[in-house]
Amino acid sequence: MDIKKTKCDGRDNLARGEWGEDVALEYLRSNGWRLVGRRVRPCAHDRRCEIDLIVRTRDRRGIVFVEVKTHKSRSPRASRLWRIDKRKKGVLLRACCSWIMHERWHGDFRFDVVQIYGEPHGKKPPEIDHMENVPLFPPKWRFW
Repeated sequence: MDIKKTKCDGRDNLARGEWGEDVALEYLRSNGWRLVGRRVRPCAHDRRCEIDLIVRTRDRRGIVFVEVKTHKSRSPRASRLWRIDKRKKGVLLRACCSWIMHERWHGDFRFDVVQIYGEPHGKKPPEIDHMENVPLFPPKWRFW
């Protein structure tokens, strides 16, 4: 029995993730949202702290931190947020808090997740699942 070992190419995952961010950004812009930042790293000392997209809402009052997850296809056994575990939530919370403190933001803010299902050069258009106001921040969260 000849088992061929295949090495997972990280460049493919990076390219798929970048494509997913492009699709998510185009979707948000088509809904009237404006880009504030992309791949923002507010924590200079921690490379893991990255916010995929920061956008301003249609009414220009609030900021939305967006985590983009790209998948080849939907899984009937997995929940919608199965890729965001406790460790990832902690990293995202630290990154968002750092951005808020650095920019001295006093307006409304929330955390959304946009999941993209599809392939960059697939035959079908990608499916987009936008979950608004995902509970990342503790209740009654205040900085000032």
